[in-house]
Amino acid sequence: MDNIIAVIFGIVQGLTEFMPVSSSGHLILLHELLPGFSFTDPIAFDVALHLGTLAAVISFFWKDVIRYVLAIFRIDKTPAQQEDRRLSLLMIIGIIPAAVAGLFLEDIIDMYLRSPLIVAVMLIVVAILFLVVERVDKSRFTKQMEQMTWKSALFIGLMQIFSILLPGTSRSGITIVAGMMTKLKRDQAARFSFLISIPLIFGAGLKKLIDLAIVGLQPEQIPVLLLGTVASAIVGYFAISILLQYLERRTLKAFAFYRIALGILVLIVFI
Repeated sequence: MDNIIAVIFGIVQGLTEFMPVSSSGHLILLHELLPGFSFTDPIAFDVALHLGTLAAVISFFWKDVIRYVLAIFRIDKTPAQQEDRRLSLLMIIGIIPAAVAGLFLEDIIDMYLRSPLIVAVMLIVVAILFLVVERVDKSRFTKQMEQMTWKSALFIGLMQIFSILLPGTSRSGITIVAGMMTKLKRDQAARFSFLISIPLIFGAGLKKLIDLAIVGLQPEQIPVLLLGTVASAIVGYFAISILLQYLERRTLKAFAFYRIALGILVLIVFI
């Protein structure tokens, strides 16, 4: 049973980390539905899930990761490399707000804001935001990622803070919508969202690794942790691929309707 539960958590994390439906919200709800599970230390399992999704996004974008990291450190640059460096700096701008918020506010968030009620409200609120943005003239969403400005990157980064503060928001969802507000194409907004998620997932995982080093890890927990890691990595990789292809041709409306239905269900069950 422990192995099955670990795989379920891994699948949910892999799917919802990248789909615009909120991973933190779904995991909070899953913990509420399975309140008695104690197959491993919560900190250790959080680390495992983060490592899985980190592996997924790095393996999917590994060429881009190498390209943009090298662009920062090259001295002699071609025009194309200079453009890569500019995009790298834009990603850093997009990362900073959420990184600062997560670093200084995580304990407060864990103590006061992780409840099914907040998850339900934010699932519905952000779904409405999806629908509002999708009512805008579709011809506005024309920009490629390479056409972004520092103001666009900063706006996306600031909007990302809401996903740190309020579970149920969805980091990918709010950043995709923010990108669309700056006239990015949906798939390009998603691409930028996934790229700036790499250091954020890494940072969150590193902090939890430090916490885990303090608490300690029991050897018998390792097989269960590996199952959760592998499940989240495999599912996360395919979730990224499917979502990017989906957003090339379709809108966010289906995700909005799912979020509203789930939010209403949570309100009924928990209230």
